[in-house]
Amino acid sequence: MKITIAIIGAVIGLITAGPFGALIGFLIGMYIEYMGSDQPKSSDADNTEGYHRQTNTDFSHHLLVLIAAIMNADGSAMRSELELVKRMLVRTYGEQRASDLLLVLREMLKEKQDVSYVCRHIRGAMAYSQRLELLHVLFRISRADSEINPSELQMLQFIATQMAITTPDFLALRAMFVTTPDSEYKILDVSPDAGEEDVKKAHRKMAMRFHPDRLLGLSEKEKKAAEEKFLAVQKAYESIKRKKGWS
Repeated sequence: MKITIAIIGAVIGLITAGPFGALIGFLIGMYIEYMGSDQPKSSDADNTEGYHRQTNTDFSHHLLVLIAAIMNADGSAMRSELELVKRMLVRTYGEQRASDLLLVLREMLKEKQDVSYVCRHIRGAMAYSQRLELLHVLFRISRADSEINPSELQMLQFIATQMAITTPDFLALRAMFVTTPDSEYKILDVSPDAGEEDVKKAHRKMAMRFHPDRLLGLSEKEKKAAEEKFLAVQKAYESIKRKKGWS
């Protein structure tokens, strides 16, 4: 079954790191599956194992490139961002592998990375929903120091564009992390003067888009990794209804 490796990655991530680890593990698994979908069939188990290890390494490298781009966006890598990334890597990959990856990340932070190339590669290797989850991870890292500055937002938008994330989806994600007077409306992708029926339709649409059940094959515990966006949609809808006096 195509989703098997993704499920295994999510389970391992969940056990070692909780929901955030499950998300990263699931992304790694999906990356391996999509990259491996065109691989010629082979009866050699060692070759297949080696391919999966290489693909996992590719994903790790691409993930680090994007993380480095986010951390360097404002001109300096914040300690809080590095600590969050360290915890994420340790819980997802283990102490030794995380230590190796952190050394690679530190080197990446010293020079400009080809973000466009990495995004294009990811765009061809991962399903849209997984790219959206990856962008969500990058938003979380950007907010490690309690706020996302304009330079980081600009880089996040660039990454989203290069990964072919739609503008409404990007704005909805941004509204979950950057509070503005119209954040609730951005999350639902409606204008502040939208009527009750339009808001209801938008809520149904966004709730379906971000529902944890879209990560097919995961157990209830593993789906916790996808609930943050879904809950933000619910919270935005309830807040708008309350402010408008709708039942």
